[in-house]
Amino acid sequence: ATAGRPADEEVSSDSETESPLLGRRRREAAAAEEEVDETPQEKKLRLAKQYLEELRQLEEERAEEEEELEPADLIGDRLKEDVLEQKGRLQRLVAKDVQPPDPARIRVLRGHQLPVTCLVISPDDKFIFSASKDGSLIKCKWEVDSGKRLCVVPGGKKGTEERHMGHASHVLCMAISSDGKYLATGDRNKLIMIWDAATCKRLHIFRGHRDAVSGLSFRKGTHQLYSASHDRCVKVWDVAENAYVETLFGHQDVITGLDSLSRECCVTAGGRDGTVRLWKIPEESQLVFSGHQGSIDCIQLINEEHMVSGADDGSLALWGLTKKKPLALARQAHGEQDAQGLQQPYWISAVAALRNSDLLATGSHSGSVKLWKCGEGFRKLEHLLDIPLVGFVNSLKFSAAGDFLVAGIGQEHRLGRWWRIKEAKNSICIIPLKQKTTASSPESPGSS
Repeated sequence: ATAGRPADEEVSSDSETESPLLGRRRREAAAAEEEVDETPQEKKLRLAKQYLEELRQLEEERAEEEEELEPADLIGDRLKEDVLEQKGRLQRLVAKDVQPPDPARIRVLRGHQLPVTCLVISPDDKFIFSASKDGSLIKCKWEVDSGKRLCVVPGGKKGTEERHMGHASHVLCMAISSDGKYLATGDRNKLIMIWDAATCKRLHIFRGHRDAVSGLSFRKGTHQLYSASHDRCVKVWDVAENAYVETLFGHQDVITGLDSLSRECCVTAGGRDGTVRLWKIPEESQLVFSGHQGSIDCIQLINEEHMVSGADDGSLALWGLTKKKPLALARQAHGEQDAQGLQQPYWISAVAALRNSDLLATGSHSGSVKLWKCGEGFRKLEHLLDIPLVGFVNSLKFSAAGDFLVAGIGQEHRLGRWWRIKEAKNSICIIPLKQKTTASSPESPGSS
């Protein structure tokens, strides 16, 4: 008997009531027989037209579902947007419309005993994953009205990682794949753990780094994982195959941050070696950028051609991947502090970019998160507004839709214990972002 059918059921190859799918296949087969004489070029053209027609029908169905009243060339718009994104020229102009959030609407989620060090938002903006110096991994479901913890993986003692599901030391970084399937976390014990994001079940442990794992990022659209470490190297892993791929060397000091998008490359912040680097994975080569005076502690790509970084000299830098020096630099971005009688700039401990837009966020321990606008061509940084938050801002992430910003707050800095802010709460803060209008431009003039 055919699998899935009862043994006594008769399966006819000539059913009286032919299914729509079977009828369609027969018509296609008949059409194919009639078109035996077509040339390869004609066949390619016919298949291309057929594919575009199917795409158009799919987009029309989606438009109907979304009750869009005005007809639009949705396929053309989407293809144009994809091309601009790949070229790094897609810049949605949203910063000018962002309004200061109501402090009463900032929601605080408590659960970690020690400072929150890192967090990610699921691609559908429904969940927040966060980790801490206590080694625990928490999955929180974000809702408009209430924050609910869905599962907690508690931290354990050093040496118990095999029988204990959680980390046994400070978790310093995390990443989630663009399909939301895998979550990766890295700790001070040199370990990378791979999790099933839906169930919080641990799948693999990757070993190979010789010091703390400080940066993780999945290549967009794939299950390829990039990791960076205080051992000064970048490693490439295939998570789906549970396999190590290769190691790249170049930094002269500990790597403090890493990010990637859809291209087969990643960018890293090199701490006190004063460089930002672009790693081209297939060529095993790198480009070196310099411009900060202090330790570069955080980095994120804005699009495929631009990135932002922050350093402990208080500077915030905007970069284009074709220029070795910053396109724009904001010195003492969070102001100065009086440290033991000396005026020193507040360290930039976290940066975030709303992908393919002109909106940035920075965090420090200055008492606020700052929002910034990237000027035309990414050649200017304009301060927009401050959001009051007490404590070390160790991680920042925008939701994919850009309607909220999440901050990971701790009483201490992510990488050390130089200062302690007692009045701070180790927590996750969800900051709603209101906008004047929803209109945005797909590309700013001269933003290449």
